[in-house]
Amino acid sequence: MKRNLVPLLGIAFVVAIISTGIFYGLFVGRLKSGAATPGQTIVVAARNLDRGATLQPADVKLAPWGATDSPQGAFTALNQVAGLTLISSLQENEPVLQSRVASRTSGAGAGLGIAPGMRAVSIHATDSSGIVSLLRPGHKVDVQLVLSQGSLAELRTILQNIEVLAVNPGGDGRASNPVITLLVNPDGADMAGLGDSAAHLRLVLRNPLDDGQNDLRKVTLPGMLQPGSTGARSGQKK
Repeated sequence: MKRNLVPLLGIAFVVAIISTGIFYGLFVGRLKSGAATPGQTIVVAARNLDRGATLQPADVKLAPWGATDSPQGAFTALNQVAGLTLISSLQENEPVLQSRVASRTSGAGAGLGIAPGMRAVSIHATDSSGIVSLLRPGHKVDVQLVLSQGSLAELRTILQNIEVLAVNPGGDGRASNPVITLLVNPDGADMAGLGDSAAHLRLVLRNPLDDGQNDLRKVTLPGMLQPGSTGARSGQKK
């Protein structure tokens, strides 16, 4: 009986050695191949950076990214971020992403929608609830100023063909009037700010293909009631 067990034990020993060799070869081979694969590197902040900072070489560094896929919008070379401006703060070792930076040539302000030389200004839209329900970012509007001084009410269009950046139909908590954020030049921002503080502003929705700007004079109640006056408009295009 013992003699019959010797061949079986020998065969089992040989099978165990072969199995161990195969397992070791496969496992170690995978480890070596994984270690040999170079890790992906992305641009990260070298230190804490404040919003508005213009990125310099000392502000960023390359760091390995452990995941298979890099974050969306990540940069892989330091020269790709040189001169870009942060639109939000970054912590040390935080990835620099396209959604967090802007450049003078990016135009759209990396998602902010504010081109160089332009301003975003918010106004309270009075008596414009019907228009506000139709408004979406990207639509174009005219802004009318309405000033009431007893019976001497007057209306004047102060801004034309203005792009809408954001719409808040519920107001800002201090007033129930909808708050509309517009994209204007600095002069337009001043006019919108003064009008919003001292008078009432209404919105007129434009045809998206109509980019014309007319020389519009003020409209008054006495002028509208005078026969033949230019203030007595029918609402039709002449």
